Amino acid sequence: MLAPRKVEGQVIEYLPDSVREGIEQARRKAERRKSRLRLEVDGRTIRVLRSWSTGFAVAVEEGDHLRGLVDLYDGARHVSQCLIMTSRDEGGERIYEFKRATAVHDQPPVDFERLAPEAPGGLLPSPD
Repeated sequence: MLAPRKVEGQVIEYLPDSVREGIEQARRKAERRKSRLRLEVDGRTIRVLRSWSTGFAVAVEEGDHLRGLVDLYDGARHVSQCLIMTSRDEGGERIYEFKRATAVHDQPPVDFERLAPEAPGGLLPSPD
């Protein structure tokens, strides 16, 4: 059956279903290769296909219905710790939404104001 389809904002001419499916598989494969984002959950690594401010998408085959706390990495750098829930399946992708996404910092937070990095920590009295 021939049907019009939109791909990345442009209408593709009427194509057979097998050709459209091949184009869609090639697009998904290219997205997997270029994405550096990944999830760590229960000792497993799951590649993130795409992300946005309120969620992300993974391949349906890779991500079973995840729920709860996961760690999000960009390459080797730990980006955030996220509380997630499954939203929906759409076009071979499983969409997840953030309930909470907390950025990970490389230093612990301080409970005082740092005036200047070169300022002395305190003054010692002169030994008169």
